[in-house]
Amino acid sequence: MRIVRLFVAVVGVTSVLTVAPLLAAAQNYPTKPIRLIVPYPPGGPTDFVGRGVSARLTELLGQQMVVDNRPGAGTVIGSELIARAAPDGYNLLFGTGGGTFLAPLILPKVPYDPQKDFAPVAMMVMSPQVLVVHPSVGANSIKELIAVAKAKPGQLNFSSVGTGTSPHLGGELFKSLAGVDMVHVPYKGTAPAMTDLIAGRVQLAWSSIPTVLTHVQAGRLKMLGIGGTRRSPALPDIPVIADTLPGFELVTWYAIFAPTGTPAAIINRLNVETAKVLRDADIVKRFGEQGLEPTVMTPAELKRYTETDVGRWTRLIKAANIKG
Repeated sequence: MRIVRLFVAVVGVTSVLTVAPLLAAAQNYPTKPIRLIVPYPPGGPTDFVGRGVSARLTELLGQQMVVDNRPGAGTVIGSELIARAAPDGYNLLFGTGGGTFLAPLILPKVPYDPQKDFAPVAMMVMSPQVLVVHPSVGANSIKELIAVAKAKPGQLNFSSVGTGTSPHLGGELFKSLAGVDMVHVPYKGTAPAMTDLIAGRVQLAWSSIPTVLTHVQAGRLKMLGIGGTRRSPALPDIPVIADTLPGFELVTWYAIFAPTGTPAAIINRLNVETAKVLRDADIVKRFGEQGLEPTVMTPAELKRYTETDVGRWTRLIKAANIKG
């Protein structure tokens, strides 16, 4: 009995000695610069949001938040850095639904499990994707596009920035719900995909609003619908795709994650301060002009949201037999 009591006592002391430094660190956090890994190239909406939020968090936290762009391998390179980083609050990941959570379902041998290796910190923005077509398609609405696709099975091509990305999955969801046959053409980045779309070598694509807005305004592309559940304040005249095609939803989201094991006190502090940033009138205005919707969630709400989102797309990936 004495041995059991001694064992329990030793375990208790060991636990206290292990947890105590983490609690102390959380109380004083932050005491040095924080690194935010953005697993995408500089420029584009991910960088715009990452730098906008990090600049304001620098002010609120009293320590520099440094944006570190680490693109490559479908976001795997940057994401793995955080999966293997110390869970101390000084290494954070700019995560997205497609890159962080869906790529591991498609790409072979991803060296981490996003559900197990990343702790949800804070949602940042929702970005409804829009459907754009080359003017030569001859469709001015979702209904007309479906009619064209049914009249020309296998003749319409839709571009994406890679297999398993949001634009690709959006196309597969559209095909499934509309009962049409279109060909997926993956590219290695936004620039070449957009170049071929504008040239008419591919006929349609799903994209973020900032990427295509100037081309739509110049008449090089036509915007037929938006993938959110409601019209965007930035594009009040563009109809919701689901109004014509019930069940269609294509929204890109950006959120902050930390390595699993990061103290709850640090995660909660980051969540509270990020919420302040997202409620800032200037941030709301700047992001809104780009079709980006600041969205506040607790860590628990973000966890539930990611689980639901991943489950929805997992079913489509299996049904469409999508492989990397």
